[in-house]
This record gives sequence, C-alpha cells and structure tokens, in this order.
Amino acid sequence: MWADGTIAPSVPMTAMQWRIWWLAASGKFFVGFVVFVTGVALPLISREFGVDAAVNGLISAASLLGILVGAFGLGGLSDHFGRKTMFIAEMIIFVGFLALLVACTNFVAVIICLFGLGVALGCDYPTAHAIISESISSMSRGRLVLGAYTFQAVGAISGTAVGYVVLSLNPSLDAWRWMYAAAIVPAMAVTFGRFYITESANWLHIRGAHERAEAATQRLLLRHPAYPRSVTLPRNAAAAGSRANKAGIGALFSARTRRATVLASVPWFLQDLGSYGIGIFTPSILAIAFGNQVDYVRSDSDLILSDMLAAKGAAMITTLLIIGILAATLLTDRVGRIRLQVAGFIGCAVGLFIAAMAGHFAGRGHIAMIFAGFMMFNFMTNLGPSAQSYLIAGEVFPTAIRGTGAGFAAAVGKIGAVASAFLFPILLDHIGTARLLYILVGTSVLGAAVTWAFRIETAGVSLEDIGGPAPELPPDTSRHGPHAHPGETTPA
Repeated sequence: MWADGTIAPSVPMTAMQWRIWWLAASGKFFVGFVVFVTGVALPLISREFGVDAAVNGLISAASLLGILVGAFGLGGLSDHFGRKTMFIAEMIIFVGFLALLVACTNFVAVIICLFGLGVALGCDYPTAHAIISESISSMSRGRLVLGAYTFQAVGAISGTAVGYVVLSLNPSLDAWRWMYAAAIVPAMAVTFGRFYITESANWLHIRGAHERAEAATQRLLLRHPAYPRSVTLPRNAAAAGSRANKAGIGALFSARTRRATVLASVPWFLQDLGSYGIGIFTPSILAIAFGNQVDYVRSDSDLILSDMLAAKGAAMITTLLIIGILAATLLTDRVGRIRLQVAGFIGCAVGLFIAAMAGHFAGRGHIAMIFAGFMMFNFMTNLGPSAQSYLIAGEVFPTAIRGTGAGFAAAVGKIGAVASAFLFPILLDHIGTARLLYILVGTSVLGAAVTWAFRIETAGVSLEDIGGPAPELPPDTSRHGPHAHPGETTPA
C-alpha cells in the first residue's frame, strides 16, 4: 500500500519471489504430466503385462491414491517441519520413484512406483500453494497461485504430446518407459533449485522464530536498491500458532473452521470425480468414438496405431485446459473465487451433457458432439472448480494449520479421483459412456450447490485475516489515492 494507506494496484516481484513461483509451478507441471501420460501409456502397459480391466483400474488409480496419501500424510508436515523442507523432500521422493518406474519388469512394480510418484505429488498440493501464498502480496495472490497451477494443464498437454511423439519415434510396447523417462532430468533440475529458496516467513513467525522470520522476509524482499531497508515483525503470533498445531486435524472441524473445511474439500471431491476420469480416459473414449477400439487387438501395431490416434485427439482437447486456467488467472481476483467455481461447475455439467447426447448422432455428428462436450468441459473445469477449489483450499485456513487444511482438502479431492480412475474402465464396460457421463452431470450440479451454500470469498483478503469475517465480493482495488507517489510504498 502507499504511505497514506491507499491500496496500490500492483506490487513488484523480487527475484526470490519469482524463483519460488517458478519452482512451485514446476511441481504442478509434473502432476499434470504423470497423470495424463499414464492415459497414453496404459494400453501399452496393459498389453506388455497382459492385465485385465480391473488391473488397468489399479494402475490408473495408483498415482491418484498416492496423491491422496501424500496430500494428507505429508502435506500437513509442512506445518511442523517447514514449507521449504517438505518442498525439497517431495521432489527427492518424486525423482527416486520416477527412475525406478522406468526399470519396472512387472505390473506390481509399476503400481508401487506410480503410487510413490503420487505420494510426492500429493505433498506438493498444499506445500506449493502455501509457499507461494505466504511469499507474495494478497492483491496478486490469486493470479500468481493460479498462474502456477496453469502448469498442471501444461503438464497434461505435455504428457499426451510426449506420448504421441515417443510412439512416433519408437512404435513398440516398451515406449511407455521413455514417456516417463522424459521427466527425469527436468525433475532433477527442479529438486536442485529448491535448495536455494528462503523459508516461509509466515511459518517461522507463527512458530515463534521471530529473528529467522525477519531474516527470511528481508531475503525474500531483497531488491537493488534495497527496499524495505529493514524488517521488524510483531511478537504476538507464536501462542496462537502453538495451540493450533497441538489441535492437529481436529482443528479443521472446530466451529471456526468447519465451514471452511466443507467448502475446501467437498467441491474438490466432486470436481475430481469428473476431471480425472475424463482426463485419464479421454484417449480410450476417443478411440471408441473413432471406431478404433476393438474387443480383440490383433497385433501390437494395431494397439499402437489406435493409441497414437487417441493421444493426438486427447492433446487437442486438453489444450482447452490451458485456455481455461488462463481465463481463471485473469478473472479470479476480479470476479471472485466463488462465482467462478459455481459457473464452472454448471459449465462442466453442460459440456458433459453434450458429450452424453452424442450417442443420438451418427458419423461426424457423433464425433463432433464428443469433441464439443469434452472441450467445453475442459475449459469450464479449469476456469471454475479445478482452479478455484485448489486456490480456495490454500486460503481459507489460518497459517498455523494451512498445510494440514489444504492437505486434507486435496486428500478428499483425490478420493474422488481414485474412485473415478478405478471405476471408470469398469463402468465404461458395464454401463457405457453415455450413462457414465449423465452421472457426472449430476455430480457437477451438486458441486455448484455445495459451493454456493458454504461460500467464503477470499479474493483480496489477507492471509493473516483468514478465519474472521470475509467479504462476499472481492474489494475494488482499481482506484488510486490522490496523494499516492512512487517510492512511498510499505510492505502489505
């Protein structure tokens, strides 16, 4: 804010803030990459190891189950051991299991390694959000958190694109190993970079480490010329932080935070039911739509050709994820989290309904309806519930339990993802695509209703004020005070 108290329209980012942002965004990239490359690799893994639909479901659900365990089991550890410590640990775990996955010789080992990857990525959900949110201005928090989250969509499109390129260069059953291997070197570079960031000053402060918090803030805001020249933080936060940490998971269900817990977790669960099922199995659904899916694959070349065509179509559809998240990034601080999430859920329902109606058309009309429905779904899910549920979960809880709360919400969300990934191939065989999509239409409508019933708007609200009354609409920060002058800013 300016010296007279007027809120400034923007806050220039320091080099350290940008470093933290890029390293957090990289973690989101790997989430999208692993989940969506699995959709392309699954038919090859299934063929190589001769597994049935039930085992396919286990392979698809393994990384998502790991995300569930990692978000709940490891994400909350950032409240105890620090954001930076877990930020580094999760990437070390990720690189280790990624290297082991490439060398797997049976489907059991594949499931174990995918689970291990998921554990690391699950820890990243609350930790990355917290480390970004606690390092930047409240005015730009929504844009920057969702800007990093955009890289999950970039990872998704990269996963399907890498799958297609690898199959083009190496049309064999073991091509799936090279798909995962493509991420090893970038993941190692991200791991190395995370050693060179500062710890969250918010976390240090709430733990009573005031001198370290002041030093971390000074390093975070280091500019040339130096501004601010010195940092002094109040000494009154440690007691509240200690009480909240002792309460643990029970603090999420206290009278103060119960509403936030429902808002953060239930819509995320309903959103993941649809987005992960549709995302992972878009290649398979498109293969059916194109007429390339057969009950009996006559040869490996038949399978690879079908997988390539489906991966190409999935890549086209997945580009709408990026467009959707970019729109969310631009609008979230202006329109508000709640309005975008409600509108997004309704848009998802409409898209899925269009895709479900494709069965009433033939030929090109059938394929056009499938594409139109899935493209609308992918755009609206990232404009609304996919982006906003992630953003809300990291904002509605107090600092002392932010990692625990966001981890719990991510874990509940991944229960929906695991159920979707495991049941999708089975339900596709037993009830068909259309009926399955109609079910997801209903869950999307329910997500909109729950979001509105438990709404807490966090746009423009300082993280230190979370838990108190929040405005229903984001504040208008477009006006400048008449006495605002450059150079008269103070940290907000």
